[in-house]
Amino acid sequence: MSQSFPGAFSLEGENALITGGATGIGYGIAKAYSAAGAKVILAGRREDELKRAVSELGERSDYRVHDVTAFSQSASLINSIEDQHGSLTILVNNAGIHLKKPAVEVTEEEFLQVLNVHVLGAFSLSRNVATNMMRNEKGSILFIASMASLFGIPYVTAYSAAKSAYLGMVRALATEWSPKGIRINAIAPGWIETEMMRKAIESDPERKRKILGRTPMNKFGSVEDIGWAATYLSSPAAQFITGTCLSVDGGVSIGF
Repeated sequence: MSQSFPGAFSLEGENALITGGATGIGYGIAKAYSAAGAKVILAGRREDELKRAVSELGERSDYRVHDVTAFSQSASLINSIEDQHGSLTILVNNAGIHLKKPAVEVTEEEFLQVLNVHVLGAFSLSRNVATNMMRNEKGSILFIASMASLFGIPYVTAYSAAKSAYLGMVRALATEWSPKGIRINAIAPGWIETEMMRKAIESDPERKRKILGRTPMNKFGSVEDIGWAATYLSSPAAQFITGTCLSVDGGVSIGF
């Protein structure tokens, strides 16, 4: 074996860019990566949140204020990070927005905005970071998908379309880039306790009951659950895994 336990799960020497990394699932991934030895660079639109997250993560972290829909700035973002910190070896496409309303009320502009953030934003960064990863024949790119990638969920048509597109991109990019040393995978989180989710269900006990009723483990997940799954998929322990989507959902995707 080329790696020993626990070294196979180490991210020592890795440089990771995490979009939407200052809060929620993105921050959970950043904490896990940092604990595993990686240097983490967080990207997001709100500098106050980014500064807070970096102050908590410590000296092996940094941030960049960046809007993933600023496609023309993707290359300069990557170059700026690599000029300061060295080659990026991990990218986590986590940034996203939500839109919950009946499909007949969704405008074309709203639908396109969701696609721009999730699909084109992730593709633009992936394309630019992959160019450099190919030179080193090493890299891991993760897409944070969703239960909406797997199931029909009402009132989130644009979000479901975007998150379903992630899985198509994962499969296509894996077949194209994995021969060049870049592994492409996704994580589909179940219902994870974040501030956004708490706001969504705190006034809707029926929705909470329905979610837990179809979750075999009968509980919500934590951001750390996603963070450790991401750590595994980005580590040498997963060196033969590409083009897959790992559901981290307490059994939702197999429950009844």
